[in-house]
Amino acid sequence: MSSEEIPGAVEARPWSPDDGPAPRVTTWPRTNRPALRVYSHGVWRYATIEARQDWADGRVFYQVSVDLRGDTHVTTRLYQWPQPGLRASHAPRPEAAGETGPTPPPTRPRR
Repeated sequence: MSSEEIPGAVEARPWSPDDGPAPRVTTWPRTNRPALRVYSHGVWRYATIEARQDWADGRVFYQVSVDLRGDTHVTTRLYQWPQPGLRASHAPRPEAAGETGPTPPPTRPRR
């Protein structure tokens, strides 16, 4: 799939009580967070994962910090995993693997 065919990442709405039980939330130490690549405005943008949400219905969401336009304005967004506009970038460093919880699948962005 060429970059022209990749849709931009679609932001998700936050969990609400109407969605059932509260999601299980996993976080990582600030100095050792995994990351995704978010496709926005025709470019793959680096996004640090702040939290993973596992919803009771089996869906997975990632809350990330990302500069969507490349203008240094970093914002927080929530995305459902998987989708074409997201790619795994890297997992936490192995030395902290016991502290991290689940991470995205080890798929690298295409260049």
